[in-house]
Amino acid sequence: MARIGLVAHDDKKDELVAWVLANRETLAAHDLWGTGTTGGRVIEGTGLSVTCLKSGPLGGDAQLGAMIAEGRLDVLIFFQDPLTALPHDVDVKALNRLATLYDTLFAINRATADAVLAAL
Repeated sequence: MARIGLVAHDDKKDELVAWVLANRETLAAHDLWGTGTTGGRVIEGTGLSVTCLKSGPLGGDAQLGAMIAEGRLDVLIFFQDPLTALPHDVDVKALNRLATLYDTLFAINRATADAVLAAL
C-alpha cells in the first residue's frame, strides 16, 4: 500500500476528482492524503477515504512537504495550473522542491498521474 498525497490548484480540482474517480478501484487500496479543499472534493466526488490536512494556502502544502521529508509519503499527485498566479506560490515551490529532492514519485497532470499509478 502506497501513501499518496493529492492536491490540485483551484482550476484543476474537477480534473483531479475525475481522475481519482476513473481510478477509484486502484486508489482504494492505498492510503490517501489531501490538502483540505482538494481532499474534501475527492471524498465528496468519489466516496474514497482521504485524510485531509489543512487547505494549501493555510499550510496543507507545507504539511505534505513535511510528510515527504519525513519519509511518510510515497507519491505526490499535484495537478498544477501553470497559467494562474497563486498567493501561496512559495509553498507550492517548496512542495515541488521537496518532492524532487527526496526522489518522490511525482505527477503534475493526468498523463504523469496515469504513469505513476501504473508504476505502483
